Amino acid sequence: MKNNEILNSMFKKYQLNNDEMIELKTIINPIFFHDEFQRRMTEEFYHHGTITLGEHILEDAILTYKLSKKYMNRHPNSNYHLDLAVKIAMLHDLYTYPWQNRNIKVKFFNKHGFRHPIEAVINSIIWFPSLFYNQNEANILIDGIIHHMFPLPVRSCQDNLIQNMEIEDNSLFNQISDDNKKIILNSLKRKKIGPVSISKSLYKEGKIMSKADKKVSLHQIKDFSSAKALLTGHNKKIK
Repeated sequence: MKNNEILNSMFKKYQLNNDEMIELKTIINPIFFHDEFQRRMTEEFYHHGTITLGEHILEDAILTYKLSKKYMNRHPNSNYHLDLAVKIAMLHDLYTYPWQNRNIKVKFFNKHGFRHPIEAVINSIIWFPSLFYNQNEANILIDGIIHHMFPLPVRSCQDNLIQNMEIEDNSLFNQISDDNKKIILNSLKRKKIGPVSISKSLYKEGKIMSKADKKVSLHQIKDFSSAKALLTGHNKKIK
């Protein structure tokens, strides 16, 4: 009930009308009510300061929805998929473990900021496989998740050796279909510079979601400790 109240308060914040709330809930509910997502609504997963990861994702999804509506009104004949843009928002940060104050040593370019989109896309395919059966939709979802941080880079790969990325559970990658593995690896190799890929999403859905994420994140990072944590991984305000 508490998490539903949080969601409804965000709807009010963004001034969604009843029809918009119904439409958005239809898209997000299969993800929102999953046990792994509900877990990320708890204090176990603080994301920006003391804002939980789930709260961050929900706000991203709502703003992505609103920006998508504006885009569709301006481009009524476009082949834009509002539902896929919102799903990218709901999946983009489903990384495996809380990232602040973990004290896990990894190589610089394998740190959370570079690596978490890869964990998120792998977890998303494992937890929500039906979303990735259609390969055209899988292309849009996977590419949007991987490159949501643009212009910040994401860890790239070389010779398909995803094991070198030090992701939290490499075994999950092997459970993914060959088609979706190929989409992931090709996306990670695009505009590769050394150990990273610096590319925006190929799809408008991913680009709009990335824009929403920047706006939400800038609003949520309100103190020096939270901003510093993005670089160090440590936040003294969180136990």
